[in-house]
Amino acid sequence: MSNGGVFNDSLLYHKIQNTENFPEATCFPGRKVPVPYVFVADAAFALSDRIMKPYPGVSPYGSQQRIFNQHLSRARVVIECTFGIMTSVFRVFEKPMLLQPDKAAIITLTCVILHNFLKKSRTSRNMYVPKGTIERLIQEEQNLLLPLTQTPRRPTEKAKRIRQEFAAYLYSLRH
Repeated sequence: MSNGGVFNDSLLYHKIQNTENFPEATCFPGRKVPVPYVFVADAAFALSDRIMKPYPGVSPYGSQQRIFNQHLSRARVVIECTFGIMTSVFRVFEKPMLLQPDKAAIITLTCVILHNFLKKSRTSRNMYVPKGTIERLIQEEQNLLLPLTQTPRRPTEKAKRIRQEFAAYLYSLRH
């Protein structure tokens, strides 16, 4: 089964699809179309109202689609870097946790809270994440991210409109 197929059968996917778990959709500054809060994904996952994935193929330089894909890729890199930092500090993430899911969730949430504290604290942030580390990791990660196998799916028109609104807004920031 593909990553997307496994994800579609998961509890997380069903919670994401339940819109009562999210803040209300809002408009970007200067825009009139409200967009929901979304999760960032790669091409292996299905585009939906709550999951944004890149436009397929290679878009022309400077196009809305290409700018959107670049921003989505940067967001994925930041996420990957954060997990890399957390894994290097909290070794519990180096191998599968042989725990009940509720206990693994508590440990993960605790590590996220500690990560945020260490990163923001005046006394620890320079030791936890020295200046330039994130930028260096992002540069390295840009070259390491490989696309996963894409499984063709037909997204809803609503999901396409949401992605288009994200693309139009990001494009407007450059022009």
